[in-house]
Amino acid sequence: MIVREVKLKNGTTEQYLAIDEAIRTAQFIRNKAVGFWIDNQDVNKAVLYALCKNLAKEFPFAKKLNSAARQASAERAWFAISNFYARCKKGTGKKGFPKFKKHCRSVEYKVSGWRLSDDCKSITFTDGFEIGTLAIFCNNETQEDLHRLKINRVRVVRRADGYYAQFCFDADRKEKGKYTGNIVGLDLGLKFFTKDQNDNTVVYPQFLRESEKRLKKAQKRLSKKFVKGAKFQSKNYHRQRKRLGKIHLKVQRQRKDWAIKQARCVVHSNDVVVYEDLKIANMVKNHHLAKSISDAGWYQYTQWLDYYGKIWDKAVVAVSPSYTSQDCSNCGHRVKKSLSTRTHSCPSCKIEICRDTNAALNILLYGMNILGVEWQKNGTSGQEEAASQEGKRGEKTASTIDGQPDIASGLL
Repeated sequence: MIVREVKLKNGTTEQYLAIDEAIRTAQFIRNKAVGFWIDNQDVNKAVLYALCKNLAKEFPFAKKLNSAARQASAERAWFAISNFYARCKKGTGKKGFPKFKKHCRSVEYKVSGWRLSDDCKSITFTDGFEIGTLAIFCNNETQEDLHRLKINRVRVVRRADGYYAQFCFDADRKEKGKYTGNIVGLDLGLKFFTKDQNDNTVVYPQFLRESEKRLKKAQKRLSKKFVKGAKFQSKNYHRQRKRLGKIHLKVQRQRKDWAIKQARCVVHSNDVVVYEDLKIANMVKNHHLAKSISDAGWYQYTQWLDYYGKIWDKAVVAVSPSYTSQDCSNCGHRVKKSLSTRTHSCPSCKIEICRDTNAALNILLYGMNILGVEWQKNGTSGQEEAASQEGKRGEKTASTIDGQPDIASGLL
């Protein structure tokens, strides 16, 4: 599935208020479905579909929402329920019940409830909320996809700077990869965002730290406009809230754009990419490093590595980070060290290298073992041979993770 995102323009205040009402209604149906499952845990997706009909009969505002959009809201509830069952079966992660949503920002339509113009420059929503016609602002590539590809779903998303429509196409993106004969092992960190086995480093720009002064100033102004105990806040409060949201949105987009460009460059330049599969949820429990870890965006970066490896038929492998910094890459002797120790000194083979470089060498070795390819650390011939073998069987050793991230803003 390919997702393209376009901005909805030239709408009136009444149209945007109607979109907000549709989003609230989708949230209401989703929460009702979750609550119904909590009371009756033997239900399935078909029962939740039937619940949507009953809700439309019981609540007039729910009937305004298109029937396919109501089913899509029930599918969101079932997705949360399925994840709960999967976590319980695997015995990993938090096993709490699916939670009720408080601040939804999107409503999803299937094949009905909307109509695209012949020139694909405007979209009309035809459900009971009477949203009407809105102009579409997009690039030429998205316009071509709108004309030639089949649209499965349309998702309307509210953000701090306006409203967007996401078109989900029934197609898989595949491109012919250019094989270079290179392989790389990446150690993720905070001092250097990535460091490979050849001592090449990438420094993260720290977008959140750069915008922290503006964020604090905007947050302080928002707090001054907040009236405790008031049922409805003033218009000035909501204006300032939107200003603060735009700053956060800019940081989010900067981080995503940087991750996309870095991941694309790495996969394009190498036939085999091996990185450490860090457990971010556990690492952010360290409150001294939580902000820096969240700002680095390791998870988003690795998701894009997997994505580009998949579309270019290149091997992108995630390995466990256990003892990659402790084990010696030369002899395998385990040398325990604290986070403050940045140099790896092995008492067995007397080698002394950077801690991150040692970890990158171990990560690459583990990844090549997973692929079943012999790799020699000290010999370029073995490295080139391994890379050429991977290039020949690129289709067999594509990405090891099936997840595809949202590519909308990355391709516009």
